[in-house]
Amino acid sequence: MTISVSDLSVQLQARRILTTVSFDAAQSATVGLLGPNGSGKSTLLRALAGLMPDTGAKITLGELRLNQLSRNQLARKLAFVPQHAEADDELTVIDIIRLGRTPHRGAFQFWTAEDASAVHEAVALMQLENLVDRCWQRLSGGERQRCQIARALAQKPDVLLLDEPVNHLDIQFQLELMRLISSLPVTVVIALHDLNLAAKYCQHLVVLDQGRVVSTGKPNVVLTPERIHTTWRVQAQITTSAQGALNIQYV
Repeated sequence: MTISVSDLSVQLQARRILTTVSFDAAQSATVGLLGPNGSGKSTLLRALAGLMPDTGAKITLGELRLNQLSRNQLARKLAFVPQHAEADDELTVIDIIRLGRTPHRGAFQFWTAEDASAVHEAVALMQLENLVDRCWQRLSGGERQRCQIARALAQKPDVLLLDEPVNHLDIQFQLELMRLISSLPVTVVIALHDLNLAAKYCQHLVVLDQGRVVSTGKPNVVLTPERIHTTWRVQAQITTSAQGALNIQYV
């Protein structure tokens, strides 16, 4: 499912957070949101998820504007994993992942084979088989993140929104998660800090600075030494492998 954002501005408590943000995400593309802390990445993701007031007319999913969709319709199409997702301490991992099926179920509908299959697949993708009976409060930060991403995958969305999903993960899981995300047959918009991960696994990048889009396009177009210095205030050297992969080193 495609996503289009047109002249989106967000103001909270008299402070302008986003200013005339516009970009497109192609169907099944992995789009990386980059920018310094405070640049508006989390606010933009919350707007895309339908959680910011008066922004729905500026965002289109497929052929429908966000404000044309009911909450349940939106939940069937889109899943959002914030940076600090919370859950009831008494819930187990499998309980939380099963919540991803809520938009697809009626109030009195029995658990179906389709529900079970979606949950089983999400557990396997996030390698949570040994944790399904563990209580939420006993999970590490990385395990909690993997659990919440599994819940989102069980939802079977057309669009997946992820806010800094690799922050609490070991390097092995960072790479495995990004590899998985980039291979999913859904449109993904993911906020990242690691420019090398973004360059390797995202087909398209959107760079925010002080609430404005300052660059957008393919990684090799966006991630230049000049842009990195202007936006992140650091010097960088960029090399390209024979396969076309970028490697960014800070100097």
